[in-house]
Amino acid sequence: MTVRGELLGFVVRRIMHSIPLVIGVSIIGFSIMHLAPGGPLSVYTLNPTITAADLERLRVSLGLDQPLHMQYFGWVKSMLTGTWGYTIFGGRPVLDVILERLPATLLLMGTSLALAMIIGTLLGVLGAVRRNSIFDYLATTGAMFALSFPTFWFGLMAIYIFAIELRWLPSGGMYDFGEEGNLLNLIKHLILPVTVLTLVLVATWSRYARSSFLEVIQQDYIRTARSKGLSGGQVLARHAFPNAVIPLVALLGVQLPTLFSGALVAETIFGWPGMGRLFVDALNTQEHSILMGMVMFTALFVIVANLIADIAIALIDPRVKLA
Repeated sequence: MTVRGELLGFVVRRIMHSIPLVIGVSIIGFSIMHLAPGGPLSVYTLNPTITAADLERLRVSLGLDQPLHMQYFGWVKSMLTGTWGYTIFGGRPVLDVILERLPATLLLMGTSLALAMIIGTLLGVLGAVRRNSIFDYLATTGAMFALSFPTFWFGLMAIYIFAIELRWLPSGGMYDFGEEGNLLNLIKHLILPVTVLTLVLVATWSRYARSSFLEVIQQDYIRTARSKGLSGGQVLARHAFPNAVIPLVALLGVQLPTLFSGALVAETIFGWPGMGRLFVDALNTQEHSILMGMVMFTALFVIVANLIADIAIALIDPRVKLA
């Protein structure tokens, strides 16, 4: 069988294996949403102008008077037709609402992940090459410090120092009022949330990179390469890096849920108009359809990302078969 045929077969098998997982996530998520106190119409009960008859009409129009399993199948139908349900406030398709916020989240996550990969890999390589040096100890201590504090603490400290005390950077938002579309203004607002997210990711990435490179540079073929007269940089670039990067590709797929959760906290703290902020707003307004859409979007995103990571590992590591 050709490589293309093996790759296609691998993708098809992984998709088939992922279907029960997606169904399980949808059932559990849908059940949890409807077991939450108050239900989707709880926000209306606080409005004194809405009567019990009004609430009943809303319940019927939204299909909330039907049995739970019928509501679930109706929601599945909306997923398959591409609307993903409709919001309670405004009656907009949930998928449209999510896609409006997606670019902002991808910008924040993509920038943070790219910087974390570059900085973390560099710190990991230097820590492995200079093992037990002062730099290695400082990098390890810094990583442990970053992992010991939650994302929201770093966010609040960043706002206090750089936005309130020094007034160098804005405390939140994506643009200043009237500056929409201004690239420099966007970068200015992006610095703090990206720094906070990158700091947490670098701590994990650098530790994995150090362990991976440390294991590789102790192999026999590395010593053989050095004995042939190759410089340290050539040994790292030609022999160590291609093999040490394989576990990091796997780590990339594993870190996506952590990146999503970190983005949710960062977007809430810094007022970044992305999917994380949308999720928190939906929680506050009991928009169950948006919450379910976010749960399914995140699940699908993580599954696809892990599939891509598995394919990448199989393509760069000849020891792994697409089976």
